Amino acid sequence: MELSILDLVFINQGQTARDAIQNSVQVAQAAEEFGYHRIWIAEHHNFPSIASAATSVVIGHIAGATKSIRVGAGGIMLPNHSPLVIAEQFGTLESLYPNRIDLGLGRAPGTDQLTLRALRRDPMASQHFPEDVKELLHLLSSESNNDSVKAIPGIGTNVPVWILGSSLFGAQLAALLGLPFAFASHFAPNYLKDAIQIYQKQFRPSKYLQEPYVMMAMNVVAADTEEEAEFLFTSVQQSFLGILRNRRAPFPPPVPSMDPLWSEPEKQMANQMLSISAVGTKLKVQAKIKNLLQDIKVNELMIVSSIFDTKKRIRSLEILMEIQDQIET
Repeated sequence: MELSILDLVFINQGQTARDAIQNSVQVAQAAEEFGYHRIWIAEHHNFPSIASAATSVVIGHIAGATKSIRVGAGGIMLPNHSPLVIAEQFGTLESLYPNRIDLGLGRAPGTDQLTLRALRRDPMASQHFPEDVKELLHLLSSESNNDSVKAIPGIGTNVPVWILGSSLFGAQLAALLGLPFAFASHFAPNYLKDAIQIYQKQFRPSKYLQEPYVMMAMNVVAADTEEEAEFLFTSVQQSFLGILRNRRAPFPPPVPSMDPLWSEPEKQMANQMLSISAVGTKLKVQAKIKNLLQDIKVNELMIVSSIFDTKKRIRSLEILMEIQDQIET
């Protein structure tokens, strides 16, 4: 069971985007030392709490600050871009950091409709997602060598492409194209089981992948005491409360209790969105993950450890790696 990391490059309250990126570099370097397989960065726009809008630039910075860990996009929101531009960007990254770059592709815009218009993209562009994925795969392959328009760099790099999803659509497309599939269960758990079952059942072997390969995302906040873990997790809970209230702000520090901050309906909604989470000591996190993996069969876990204090976040990732052998089923 490979363990990997999704880094949202959070801008902490009181810090800058530069601080956020440097925090992510520290996390990536520690993750590489601990033995994590890959670290991915996600594209978001117009979020005061996220510093990864220029996703490929951040990926290049982190890859340059590490030596062996795979670095990639989890993901690039393809409707925001032309396939040619993404092929050029990730072909460049692959040329700079051979055999270390991943390209996860999502269909959502990663922002609101007003910002989508500011990106100068057609609001209906997501309807062309399957065709755009195929075009991008072609541009990254040697088969595009005879085309009039080529991705340079990009052609022949064959950067591994993943399909990301939070619904059944991504699972069906990944199965149809014979690509690996990653499910965003860290915030959208509702379709997790159905999506994985559809992907595994409908998967068609391809030149990219002979057997289905599934990765699921999971929130993990591990600490040396139960109280500390619950305290650290309140930053995530506050962040999701902001989503529910449509209020965007930098990533908040933890608080002693969430009770004064949310209503009971808000608490229930946030807890439902965060239901694929393991929060607590080493033993509690181990038990939660093992129980989950007995019910859902995946090849890889992508860990989302959104913790305000970077040192505490690194400690959480270290604790999880200490129990890697015990959580395998």
